Amino acid sequence: MKQKKLKASLAASGLVYLPGSKSITNRLLLMSALSDGKTLIQNYLNSDDTKQMLNALKALKIEFNILDKKDILIKGCSHNFLNKNTKLALGNAGTAFRPLTAVLAVMGGTYELKGVSRMHERPIKDLVDALTQIGARINYLDNKGYPPLKINPGKIKCNKNINIKGNVSSQYLTALLIAGPLCNQDLKIQITGDLISKPYIDITLKLLAKFGIKYENNKWESFILSSPARFKGPKKIRVEGDASSASYFFAAGAIGGSVEVKNINKSSIQGDLEFLTIIKKMGANIEYLSNSVKVSKEGQLTGMTIDCKNIPDAAMTLAILALFAKGPTTLESIASWRVKETDRILAMETELKKLGASVITTESSITIKPPKTINNNISIDTYDDHRMAMCFSLVCLANKNIFINDPDCTNKTYPNFFKDFGGIVE
Repeated sequence: MKQKKLKASLAASGLVYLPGSKSITNRLLLMSALSDGKTLIQNYLNSDDTKQMLNALKALKIEFNILDKKDILIKGCSHNFLNKNTKLALGNAGTAFRPLTAVLAVMGGTYELKGVSRMHERPIKDLVDALTQIGARINYLDNKGYPPLKINPGKIKCNKNINIKGNVSSQYLTALLIAGPLCNQDLKIQITGDLISKPYIDITLKLLAKFGIKYENNKWESFILSSPARFKGPKKIRVEGDASSASYFFAAGAIGGSVEVKNINKSSIQGDLEFLTIIKKMGANIEYLSNSVKVSKEGQLTGMTIDCKNIPDAAMTLAILALFAKGPTTLESIASWRVKETDRILAMETELKKLGASVITTESSITIKPPKTINNNISIDTYDDHRMAMCFSLVCLANKNIFINDPDCTNKTYPNFFKDFGGIVE
């Protein structure tokens, strides 16, 4: 197995230019593909997950031109993909698989959607159930409730609410919100239970508005769309830097010195910027600049109990910061970790214990008590999970050598991560 060694270090300093957001890129690729006219997407993220979306759009006969490594021009299909019968392989890209499932089921056609083995372990039943409520015809090709899926032409009737659980994955609701305008009918999406990851839904709603699609948000309990509603490309739109990816560099600054992260600022539409508010409470110094954020070490961090409902991805970085904090740290409301690229609660527990930490987990929380001395020369298994590789890289700042197994898994969202991280670690 390929392995990346990160040498022991006590300091981090410098400047990082963030790549574009994966969450925003894949939403914009799909919305642009559904639109009337052409849309230029600037600073799009070129990664494995976004390539999965582009490969799917190509199979659906969407025309696009990559103008350079950062810009892409999409020619929209005006709510009607030309290819009505194809098979799509979508890897482990949830931000491609879930929205495409909803869009294709509503638009009509015959499609098969599959992914890698882990994607076939990630539940999709709640989304499928929601779509079948309005007449979509979707069959499971293997295990009930999980991909792969077969989508058949259906007759969509929005004469009753779409009910969707809010506590499993925000991607289900994002998928329905993007597919909604294709129904050509008035639509009401009713949330059952508490809605997790609201900031990710907020990203979806704000991007939809830029394409002329405006939902009525009723206190996050229901969403109403009035017909007619059509995607109209904004001609040009820019992808801001990825706030989840920024968390690793923010943390590096808080642990080891001072790091400035460019291509993101306080006006970001991404909820993961809440990470900064949390680490400030833990003891880091935060400075917001015009097109960047600088995080500096101010003293030893302090452990605390943190509700991570709004920042499930960036919360993984907090689990590593816990190793550098005084006292225990508890991360709550992280049940969604169980159905991500791997079971992240189990994976995090296993790898933190290798480093000497005391770890207690429940179905929706993890409590980490740092060791007096972090173990040296530990190999970290990454479980084909990009975030496991990136967040555990921070351990080298404890002046310990750390070995990251299968480092190429970072290609999912951040192909140049180790190059950028190496540029700030002294």
